Amino acid sequence: MRKRILLISTLYLLGIGYSQAQLFSSKRNYNKPYKAKFEPYSSVGFGLGTSSYYGELSPIADPVNATFKMMRWNVTANYVRHFTPRFSGRASLTLARLSGDDYTFSKGRPQFDGQFLRNLHFRNDVKELAITGIFNILPEGRNAFDRPFFVPYLFAGIAVFAHNPKAKTPVDAGNNWVALQPLGTEGQGLSGGAKPYSLVSAAIPVGIGFRFRFNRNWDISAEAGMRFTATDYIDDVGGLYPSNPNDLANPTAILLSNRILEPTAARKGGDRIPGLQRIAAENGGDLPTTNARGGGNNDMYLLTAIHINYIIAPKIKCPPLR
Repeated sequence: MRKRILLISTLYLLGIGYSQAQLFSSKRNYNKPYKAKFEPYSSVGFGLGTSSYYGELSPIADPVNATFKMMRWNVTANYVRHFTPRFSGRASLTLARLSGDDYTFSKGRPQFDGQFLRNLHFRNDVKELAITGIFNILPEGRNAFDRPFFVPYLFAGIAVFAHNPKAKTPVDAGNNWVALQPLGTEGQGLSGGAKPYSLVSAAIPVGIGFRFRFNRNWDISAEAGMRFTATDYIDDVGGLYPSNPNDLANPTAILLSNRILEPTAARKGGDRIPGLQRIAAENGGDLPTTNARGGGNNDMYLLTAIHINYIIAPKIKCPPLR
């Protein structure tokens, strides 16, 4: 009987000790600051914006005119996965029209007489698929619905794009848009000439943006990103005039290869004769000649956009039933 009482007393004291230890532990943890774990979430977006091309027909050495004189449009859709408060990954599909025109860029500016004389133009509808990483300069909250009002961000990645430069035939030859790459305007594909350039190329997108929380499920963002491409032929201009123009594929290729003597600018019209006469007079009565049609650095393009983003709410995790 005495042993039984001793055993019960010992178990009772052990139970009290355990409960006190648990209480102390819970108080100690309660006093620690609680740090919520970030809950990854996703968003989808749609955007509209502008596009600007930089290359032989719109040199970045004159950035204001290069950006705004031939600015065109782009539309884009994207999917973003927010992995951490600082880092997200994005897949985007963009259609952008790029355009350039020697006549428009150089008209009334004698310092660009070389472009006025060359008289080339193009338009190119670029289809771009890009994978980019996004770094938030200011961190997000702990989940999709704890987003801050304003988040600036940087992004960089890799893109692949398909393109197909086109130009108008001369006014007296129909003034129709035709694809330039099959024509080999610089003698591509001829014996001893360069290979035809590819209509698929790569680019490195780099840019900055700002995201604003509109309400619980919607954000609005604005961004600008430069694309550094791996081709000099977004504009179909990147090398020399063919040594013998008559070797080109057909009469259309001959017309669109060298357009120096056209009296009218083909893309939007415009009388070129006074400008040609002035340039000839300044060069002893003859137009200057060169075998360089283009060349230099690879082409680039700038995309800006306003995005509307829908926040995909994560599934609510219910506690397990006991």
